[in-house]
Amino acid sequence: MRRSILSKLELWGKSANRKPLVLQGVRQVGKTWVLKEFGSRHYKNTAYFNFDEQPELKQYFETTKDVHRIIQNLSLVGGRPILPQETFIIFDEIQECPAALNTLKYFCENAPEYHIASAGSLLGVRVAKPSTFPVGKVQFLTMYPLTFTEFLWAMGEEKIVEYIDHIDSLEPIPDIFFNQLYEKLKMYFITGGMPESVQAWAEKKDVGLVQEVLRDILNAYELDFSKHAEKKDVSKLGYIWASLSSQLSKENKKFIYKAVKPGVRAREYEDALTWLCNAGLTYKIYRNAKPVLPVSAYDDLTAFKLYLVDVGLLRRLAFLDPVSFNEGNRLFVEFKGALAENYILQSLVAQYEVVPRYWSSGSEAEVDFTIQRANDIFPVEVKSDENVRGKSLAFYDKQYAPRLRIRFSLKNLKKDGNLINIPIFLADHLEKFIALSLTRILQ
Repeated sequence: MRRSILSKLELWGKSANRKPLVLQGVRQVGKTWVLKEFGSRHYKNTAYFNFDEQPELKQYFETTKDVHRIIQNLSLVGGRPILPQETFIIFDEIQECPAALNTLKYFCENAPEYHIASAGSLLGVRVAKPSTFPVGKVQFLTMYPLTFTEFLWAMGEEKIVEYIDHIDSLEPIPDIFFNQLYEKLKMYFITGGMPESVQAWAEKKDVGLVQEVLRDILNAYELDFSKHAEKKDVSKLGYIWASLSSQLSKENKKFIYKAVKPGVRAREYEDALTWLCNAGLTYKIYRNAKPVLPVSAYDDLTAFKLYLVDVGLLRRLAFLDPVSFNEGNRLFVEFKGALAENYILQSLVAQYEVVPRYWSSGSEAEVDFTIQRANDIFPVEVKSDENVRGKSLAFYDKQYAPRLRIRFSLKNLKKDGNLINIPIFLADHLEKFIALSLTRILQ
């Protein structure tokens, strides 16, 4: 598969200030594959070590901090010399060996000539609890599920992606491309962006197999609850996880603890909820009372929405049957438009450093998301069909007069004043359309 993160890995490999890399991401998002692919493209050799499959490797890191001695031992294990510049070293499942994670500090300080990247789940790296984390001595990179653009690549739709890349104006997209992208997006809502699920559809065109793959991934995540979480939180995690789809199916998608289990109190479930977010399995999107900088200063910590890491996993968790694919735009409007919102949130998280918020003004208006771009804060509305009527963006505009308002819908690309309507399937390219919009405003 073609993954955009490969270009970021290339920049890391060429950097004069390169530090050991920690590639994070939820389980089964493709971290191991992308590191091996990067190694095969840019180095003579790749030395791969997996601390889960080879627990005996831990002894080499627990008995010494001398990185040159460690390299000698690993060369013997791998059966070939590990050479600076020529060998790409991969430490997989590094959370299973806290001593190895700690040793990255010494590779940074004493042997920067070695190109080392490690992979670990967000959860694993955070709960590994090394005695001294290599703060400031490693570079972090987060890997997300396949975007819709990467899904198109996997489906062999390079010409459609090329067309999107060459859009340089805010004019309607021709129907021949619009209709194709609309249909492809419905399929993406079914497969989601987990590589194994996308591969199942790309190679077999078997929806049943896609269903099995997604169910297996969800089961694996649930097994992680008992493996990594504290015992007191395991059952609570199960309750929260099971309630996610019902929480998002409400008209007001604000997370309600009593919807997890009747009679529970927030403080009883806060640790379990934090665990899910730290694991990267969910995104906690706070209500922002006032869209000014710094955004965190105006967060309402008592009001938030909880979204899943992947739209396909959310659909599978909610038991929404793929048959919806053949029923017009049902896949978008079903479930109170939650799939469309989750999809847009995934795209925003991958594009912007500051986690999105949502905004509301009592019962008068609510904007699905707000994003920070440099020193601007833009409101983002998600409409899961062609009906784009609503007062929230207009209310927000009257209150705060943003330079730009953004609406995702199933209507075509169009700019009207400071409002830009972007087809949902172009969410990955939001930054381009913002830049085009602001250029026109300045002109």
